[in-house]
Amino acid sequence: RVPQVLSTTEEMVELYRELSRHPGLSAACLGPDITTQYGGKYCSLYTEWSQRDLARAENVKFCRQYLIFHDGVSVVYSGPAGTCSEIKDELLSRESPSGALKAVLRKVPGKEKEKEKQFLEVWDQNRRVKSIDLTALDKHGSVYDDDQFGCLAWSHSETHLLYVAEKKRPKAESFFQSKAPELGASDEDTGHPKKEDAPLKVGSPRPGAGSGRRGGRGADGAVPQGEQFVYHEDWGEALSTRSVPVLCALDIEGSSVSVLEGVPEHLSPGQAFWSPGDTGVVFVGWWHEPFRLGLRHCTNRRSALFYVDLTGGRCELLSEDTRAVWSPRLSPDRCRIVYLENDALGPHQQCSRLRMYDWYTKHTSTVLEAVPRQAWGEYSPGGGSGGQEGVLRTIAFIAGAFPGIYCGALPGLCWAADSRRLVLDTAQRSQQDVFVVDTVTGTTTSLTADAPQGSWSVLTIDRDLLVARFSTPSCPPTLKVAMLPDTGREAQARWVCLQDAPPVPGISWGIRTLRPPPEQEHPQYGGLDFDAILLRPSEGPAAQKPPLVVMPHGKSLPPSTCPHPGQAASPPLLPLPFAGGPHSVFTAGWMLYPAALCRMGFAVLLVNYRGSLGFGQDSVASLPGNVGTQDVRDVQLCVERVLQEESLDAERVALVGGSHGGFLACHLLSQFPDTYHACVVRNPVVNIASMVATTDIPDWCLTETGLPYTPDALLDPAQWTEMLRKSPMCYVDRVRAPVLLLLGEDDRRVPPKQGLEYYRALKARGVPTRLLWYPGNNHALAGVEAEADGFMNMALWLLKHLRC
Repeated sequence: RVPQVLSTTEEMVELYRELSRHPGLSAACLGPDITTQYGGKYCSLYTEWSQRDLARAENVKFCRQYLIFHDGVSVVYSGPAGTCSEIKDELLSRESPSGALKAVLRKVPGKEKEKEKQFLEVWDQNRRVKSIDLTALDKHGSVYDDDQFGCLAWSHSETHLLYVAEKKRPKAESFFQSKAPELGASDEDTGHPKKEDAPLKVGSPRPGAGSGRRGGRGADGAVPQGEQFVYHEDWGEALSTRSVPVLCALDIEGSSVSVLEGVPEHLSPGQAFWSPGDTGVVFVGWWHEPFRLGLRHCTNRRSALFYVDLTGGRCELLSEDTRAVWSPRLSPDRCRIVYLENDALGPHQQCSRLRMYDWYTKHTSTVLEAVPRQAWGEYSPGGGSGGQEGVLRTIAFIAGAFPGIYCGALPGLCWAADSRRLVLDTAQRSQQDVFVVDTVTGTTTSLTADAPQGSWSVLTIDRDLLVARFSTPSCPPTLKVAMLPDTGREAQARWVCLQDAPPVPGISWGIRTLRPPPEQEHPQYGGLDFDAILLRPSEGPAAQKPPLVVMPHGKSLPPSTCPHPGQAASPPLLPLPFAGGPHSVFTAGWMLYPAALCRMGFAVLLVNYRGSLGFGQDSVASLPGNVGTQDVRDVQLCVERVLQEESLDAERVALVGGSHGGFLACHLLSQFPDTYHACVVRNPVVNIASMVATTDIPDWCLTETGLPYTPDALLDPAQWTEMLRKSPMCYVDRVRAPVLLLLGEDDRRVPPKQGLEYYRALKARGVPTRLLWYPGNNHALAGVEAEADGFMNMALWLLKHLRC
């Protein structure tokens, strides 16, 4: 008798509804310390969460506050203060440095046929003291609320707010626009509003004093003709409304907005904050010449750190201008700026360097270099450097050994109170851990080496009170707090659970390490290994010999921290992590799809093949030029090994993958057709040669194929052939297993024509194939409705074709 999995539609709907109710924790902010009459201290903790609402087909954001009592050394008591409250129409929010004020960027639906408006509000304790209609001021386009460019930064004096918005685009009219004004008609009557003030030049004493505007009306106030259909480049996937960002400052007392000038025209500014003394603005500038490439999850785009002086309009370069930099953070004493740095071009995700700029000496130092390989060592049974009680293998990575930096951003607040140390989280193989870094000595110490195994993310740190998120494949996100110990004693950090989440029953999981056979070793980077996370049912009829779903990662979100509430967070609720494959990673955290499949009765294998993040830069560097072979063989080796060593049903094995994970799934279907009996792919890469001309990341196609990329490159026939040779489409004749494709209509990264190309090829060869097309969804397919429908169709497809 074949063990049964959950198979009725009604049961699956109820299971998905139940698991999708678990909220994600997206941001946290600590209030100022308050001293009680007995000398004790406490502070408030404001948290933001997100939860899927299937009835409303949207993600609902809500907040909850907590009280934390501490003595400066440890947390004495903590608990919730009140119940949850839904947050409506807030795009960004940020408390002032003193904690006395709060700024909120809010969207307000337009009345009748009016477009949506944006208001910038300032709140003082229990009342709103300012509400500025930015749309009516018409100084710029929409304010950016994304986590790539966006910011909402208070000046140190708390008199100004800094943000990023789209540059105002002048209206254009046809050459044949009717122009028959009556005698004496005003500008408004003829459709030509009054000539507006030029953007405020940095350091100008009054509006209109600046010059050098780009675009706008002519000198005579005429609306430009022939500009209606000019193509405006944008920044690609998930940033299609971002074209020309500008820095903007709100004078709170005067309720006036200035568009800051002084930013070189070849740069797109973002991630800005006020410099020490409020003398100017520090920002990251991305080069957009000769043309823009996709920027989302691409930490290899040429960029640098700049400073614009408010008094003279001078723009100064603060970092090297041939690298890729992002995520600058100013120390509490306002003396140092740390930021992350990668090489420009090359793999989209890499092991990053941590750099530090001294504001007063103008000296830049490297705090942490990229790590080629994580340190390995030998444990003695029953103990070791990590203080573990016992281990399953004698050779393992040293607990607490620093693996390098692999993160999408540093925490919005990451500095310790001493302005010397900082905290960050990063992938450590298939886990995610929190480390404290001494910027003077370059030493790193794990703050979670003795904590439960799983996925840890830093939310914020303020006055050495550390707030983090923790989850595992069987436990939804929980809220943790700890006091950062003094220098040299950091490993003694003790975490306190502030908001628990009970583990989901019926799921067991573990991490296994594999080494490729000698004939599959990389000639330059030999000795690399890789991991896989295996989830399997721990109860029910399928627990003894369940069917297996294999998931190679593709677009996993790099282990990124949650930003400060003043910076927009990436959507915290994704069924599978999604971002910049193949150099990404599954970490042992909560993921909706794997958990739901496991609860249904499937075992789920999440494979971190060579080239994944968290295993050292050598692992990342080993994959370009070897996609379609090295990564495919790693996944197949892992599947064969697990089928040998675990009690699983080898006759019922399926593939599920998205993006590069879909690329691998399609490869595995054709290269090992006897192993797999069903497949589900989400926005898969199937033909690199046809993708290169349509994607927002053409450099990816060449780099991962092993070819050099330059913006002016013209591919020769041999290069086209090489891209096709590494693509699943080249082997489509061998596919026998039924394939379900899920495609996002608005995907700019892997355009849906990729999936359509595969669909037609399979249909022409008589392979059972079905295609689901999701309007309004991009590469992540993260819309609540698409996500839920995708899961149900995936589950039904697997049940049908694995004969469950």
